Amino acid sequence: MFKILKKEQRARLGTFETVHGTIQTPVFMNVATCGAIKGAVSALDLKEIKCQVQLCNTYHLHLRPGDDVVRELGGLHKMTRWDGPILTDSGGFQVFSLAKLRNITEEGVTFASHIDGHKIFMGPEESMQIQSNLGSTIAMAFDECVENPATYEYAKKSAERTVRWLKRCKIEHDRLNKLPGTCNPKQMLFAINQGSTYHDLRIENMKQIVDVGADGYAIGGLAVGETAEEMYSVLDAVIPYAPEDKPRYLMGVGTPVNILEGVARGVDFFDCVMPARNARHSHVFTHEGVMNLLNKKYELDERPLDEHCDCPTCRNFTRAYIRHLFKAGEMLAMRLCVLHNLYFYNDLMEQIRTHLAAGDFYEWKEKKVFDLSKRI
Repeated sequence: MFKILKKEQRARLGTFETVHGTIQTPVFMNVATCGAIKGAVSALDLKEIKCQVQLCNTYHLHLRPGDDVVRELGGLHKMTRWDGPILTDSGGFQVFSLAKLRNITEEGVTFASHIDGHKIFMGPEESMQIQSNLGSTIAMAFDECVENPATYEYAKKSAERTVRWLKRCKIEHDRLNKLPGTCNPKQMLFAINQGSTYHDLRIENMKQIVDVGADGYAIGGLAVGETAEEMYSVLDAVIPYAPEDKPRYLMGVGTPVNILEGVARGVDFFDCVMPARNARHSHVFTHEGVMNLLNKKYELDERPLDEHCDCPTCRNFTRAYIRHLFKAGEMLAMRLCVLHNLYFYNDLMEQIRTHLAAGDFYEWKEKKVFDLSKRI
């Protein structure tokens, strides 16, 4: 399923074959939490902004409209009209970040819905059942994500529990895929590495989840309180223990610079809400740095957001107009900026793949990191 086409030091150029199409890696997955990108962006828009993979949220879709409803509608692909690969997270991160009242046991987690407070139980089997109903291309194993910093003792217990939960996920996932009428009988399963910022825990956890086996391996529990340097240090420590012939996914990361540094360390998959969230608050990414459109200096600026960008927004609208839309409270401002930021990220990944193919990724990366670190 995963083929490495070329390597430059630790960075990898590859392809990942799925039932819903081939993914060119490294790849950034566009986050459609409830089946749509926040900012009035549809699956049809994603085609125009170079999106390869849509990421949907198991926890939120379980609450609304309900995974049983999604299944009745033919699964996420039919419901959203996105025909490419879809990855669904396990619900684990939301359980531990959104639920104020929760009780973690070996069986799973009982927690209160963030919508109306009603009690919900989710364990490995329930997570697999929900994701099976959603019919995603790739399902994520149910894990416990701890906030950094965490004590060594708790991080160790949590990582060990995550391995036990992975074993249960795999058994249930295999069972569901074999059932008649399963929404996607070729759904794949990715395991998640945990262990906070402790290198020995991360390495041991990776060894254990590799022994269990999965279609891909994610590094979770990062970008949740630690510094960027600590995150890179964890990647340097644990990635050598991930299988060479399976994709590696750095969950919830991050800035364009984070992505470049992740690729340099051997990561293949990324996702983050940052480009869409920042766009909805007037912050846009450009090849010259980050721009805040609310600044008065853009009031009469008739240039596109990025003069080197070919996204639908930059082809048609000016900084002055979009700034006016934000000031007027028009939803179109958010939509235009979300389209631009996601295009920027997807185009950055395309540039990364181009330079990996050319063999000059690291040389190009150093200059790119400098440019992308600037604020305009």
